Amino acid sequence: MVTAREAIEKALAEAIQSAKGAGELPAEVAATLELQAPREARHGDLSTSVALAIGSARRRSGREVAEIIVRHLHAPEAVARVEIAGPGFINFTLATEYLREVVREIGRGGRDYGRSEVGGGKRLLLEFVSANPTGPMLVVNGRAAALGDALANLFARTGWQVSREYYVNDALNGTQVQRFAETLEARYFEQFGRTAVVPEDGYVGDYVVKMAEELAAEAGEKYLEMPEAERRQALYDYSLARIVGDQREEMRAFGVEFDRWFYESSLYESGEVMAAVETLRERGHTYEAEGALWFRATAFGDEQDQVLIRSDGRPGYLAADIAYHRNKFNRGFDRLIDIWGPDHHGHITRTKAGVEAVGCDVSRFEILVHQFVRLFRGTEMVRMSKRAGDIVPLRALIEDVGTDAARFFFLMQSMDSHLDFDLELAKKQAAENPVYYVQYAHARICSILRGAEEKQVAIPEGAAVNLARVGEPDELALMRKLADLPEEIAQAAERYEAHRMTRYARELAAIFHVFYTNCRVLSDDAELTAARLALVMATRTVLRIVLAVIGVSAPEQM
Repeated sequence: MVTAREAIEKALAEAIQSAKGAGELPAEVAATLELQAPREARHGDLSTSVALAIGSARRRSGREVAEIIVRHLHAPEAVARVEIAGPGFINFTLATEYLREVVREIGRGGRDYGRSEVGGGKRLLLEFVSANPTGPMLVVNGRAAALGDALANLFARTGWQVSREYYVNDALNGTQVQRFAETLEARYFEQFGRTAVVPEDGYVGDYVVKMAEELAAEAGEKYLEMPEAERRQALYDYSLARIVGDQREEMRAFGVEFDRWFYESSLYESGEVMAAVETLRERGHTYEAEGALWFRATAFGDEQDQVLIRSDGRPGYLAADIAYHRNKFNRGFDRLIDIWGPDHHGHITRTKAGVEAVGCDVSRFEILVHQFVRLFRGTEMVRMSKRAGDIVPLRALIEDVGTDAARFFFLMQSMDSHLDFDLELAKKQAAENPVYYVQYAHARICSILRGAEEKQVAIPEGAAVNLARVGEPDELALMRKLADLPEEIAQAAERYEAHRMTRYARELAAIFHVFYTNCRVLSDDAELTAARLALVMATRTVLRIVLAVIGVSAPEQM
């Protein structure tokens, strides 16, 4: 089914072209067609300011340009009325029959309503979370998980073959993992009364002490007399297996399943890191200075050149990152998207520079950065620091507010915005809690349908129902919102705006609750009852689609 928005955009483009052909608009006029919902319902359902944009560029009255466009416009069947307002807005009111057809389309398509083939079956690799294996998942990792999983679902609904990937930074030559191994070693020694010094910049959280206690109980004094290098490698192998295992369980508990857990160490074992460095050298993008090998990142837009091989012969972080992303391209993906945490913003330019320098098509590679999460209990902010030991693990958040509330709240703001997470609000069983409000709308619909079954009222199947009786203002408002879903999904995927889904869910729930209050569904009027049941079922389908996209359950009772 062609959406009203698509039909109107096509008609507008044709009208502008027709006006050019008639000499009423200059041939060189170019304008971006964008339809928005007007601020006031009296101005229709969709509106465009294209006439104002053309008028401003050509120093003509926007209203005059609007009149020209409307004269050449052949309004599609989905439109009941076209009006010009103010300085040149063109407003469209949708036809009631089109809105009824939306309900029928939902009945026919079910959970497939709103799908598109924009991606054309191309392969997309989405890498997200990828927390260092040095401790439990934190709340900020939960935001990345919710964002990544929701975007993956959105891309899958728009025709992409999506793979989810988690990158495990498990190479022991990294500074953070070295410090963690040294910290665990010190805590292990303490279990046997040995003097040990925790590194100044080591990890001091209680979880490290607990891991050392469990290690001592399992292995006894096995590691005490080992040579230092051998012991640290063994302790790191132990901690890596433990932490990555815990991270897998935490992601699964959060409703996120990755198609692959990719280990950084495999890039060293396969020789891909040094192969990437050699490619950069062969292409003339490296030089030696201060005993190290450098990448000419400034030639690709970075503020400074970057170390590839340190003076002690160890590859730097960037070398592995370049090798990893080249590996992704070599696996045949058409598009790569990384979601990084807020403390990685400075690495974007240098990573893209390296990917381009080894010959990959960087235009198919996007790095998204999400911002921090702040937790509040009442008016008091909960502070988080993995190294300071004052941490809030994701697991604790899930146990406190539940997976549904956590995922919904993580997605209520754009990833570009800092997120204040109200723990008390997330637990409230009241309408002011957004996730409760949306889920209650679904549960209320299920209650209506149970009531129909108890009264032995036939539930309409698919589109086989007469909707002529549906046309009251609250019914029309609900149908208009249902009609918005395909465009909301398309825009959310295209613009990486997963938060549009939680906003849409809240708006749909609000409109439904008003409909429920003002429009009795089950009545003695069989024809009206059937029509309203069809509308209610369409609403349930759309709520289920949206909640599935954001990874939140759709309870039938609350």
